[in-house]
Amino acid sequence: MSSTIKKIEITYNSINASNTFTNGDIVSGQVSVEAAKDCQISSFYIKFKGKADVFWTETYGQNTYSYHAKDKYFSVRQYFIRDPNSKDDQKTLIAHQSGETYSNVVPPGIHVYPFSFQFPLQNIPSTFKGADGKIVYLLEAVLSRSMRMDSKESTMINFVAKGDLNPVSGLMVPQQESKDKSLAFGSGNVSMDVHAKKMGYKLGEAMYVNIQINNASSRSVKPKFELYEKRSFFAQGQRKVQTRTILKEKSDVVEGRSGQKMLTKIIAIPRELTPSILNCSILKLEYRLKVYLDIKCAADPKVKLPIVILPEDISRESGEIQPLPPARFGLEAFGNPNPQTWGTTSPAMSPPPPYEASAMFPSFPSEYKTTL
Repeated sequence: MSSTIKKIEITYNSINASNTFTNGDIVSGQVSVEAAKDCQISSFYIKFKGKADVFWTETYGQNTYSYHAKDKYFSVRQYFIRDPNSKDDQKTLIAHQSGETYSNVVPPGIHVYPFSFQFPLQNIPSTFKGADGKIVYLLEAVLSRSMRMDSKESTMINFVAKGDLNPVSGLMVPQQESKDKSLAFGSGNVSMDVHAKKMGYKLGEAMYVNIQINNASSRSVKPKFELYEKRSFFAQGQRKVQTRTILKEKSDVVEGRSGQKMLTKIIAIPRELTPSILNCSILKLEYRLKVYLDIKCAADPKVKLPIVILPEDISRESGEIQPLPPARFGLEAFGNPNPQTWGTTSPAMSPPPPYEASAMFPSFPSEYKTTL
C-alpha cells in the first residue's frame, strides 16, 4: 500500500456456522479504506469471481514441460467510484443509502463501502485447493489513482455446490463386483464377491460393505478395506493423477479350506472430507473403496468400488441416512473440526443488482474419461 492509502480491507458476513456458501446465496459485506491524507481516486470497485486453474511440470531427461489450463465461471464488478472517462456502461455503480454517488475525493480517515453479490444458480463446482490445481471464489477490491500503482486486496469465499444442480446417476444403485484367483503350486482357489448398498454417501454416514469369501485354497486370507481419494488434473491433452489413502480397515482372517464365509464391514465416511467434484472440465475429485484379500506369497485379489461423497444439502432419491452404530472403528481425527468464521455486521443492504449471465464451462472431455 502507498503512504496515502494505508489499508484496504474486505469483510463479509457469515451465513452459517461452517462459513460456507452455496448456489443462490448472497454474499454481503463491506470494503474499508484507510487514507492518511486527502487523495483523489480515479476508480474503485469490488469484483466477485469464480475460476478453476491447474498447473504442473514434468521433467524428462534434461527437458521440463509445463501444463496449464484454466476455466472461468463468472466475473462481476460493482463500482464505488467510476472513472468519468470510462465508456463501459455495463458495470454496476453503487451509491450511498441516500442515493448519492460516492465522491472521488477521499479525506483522511476510515471509509466504509458496503457491497452485495449473489452466487449464480448455475451448476458450478465446489471450492478446492491442491498443489497442482484449485477452484476458487473470491472478492477482490481494486483502487486506482492517476500515475500510481493500483492498490488491491482480496479474500476467498468457501463455496459448496448444491448437489441437485449436479445430479449423478446411480447414487442409490447397489454396487457389486467379484474377483476369482487361482493360487500357484496347486494351492487351490479363492474368490470374493463384494456388495455395497449404494454409491452415494453423505459426510458422517455409515457405509455397509458385505463381502462373501469362498476360500477353497490351502492358505489363510485376511480381508482389508481402503478408502482413498483420487485427484485428476487435465491440461493440454495430458492428465496427472494423485491418490491419497483416507482410512484403512481390516476383518478377521479366513482360514484355508474353510469354504464360504460372509462378512459385513461398517465404514464411517469422515465428516471432514471434501464432497466429490465431478463437474469441472479440468479437475476431478473422486473416491474409491478398495477391497482386497491379503494372501501371503501371492498377489492380492482386489476390487474397487466408486464412492460419491455428497454435499450436505443434496436431496436423497430414497431412504434415510443410516446412523453410525455405537461401535468404534479406529478412525483418526481428520482435518480441522472448528473452521474459523469471518466477517462483521454491515449496514442493512438492499438486494444485489441483477446478476450477469455466466457462461457455463464445457462438458467433460470424452478423451479424459477413465474407467472405475
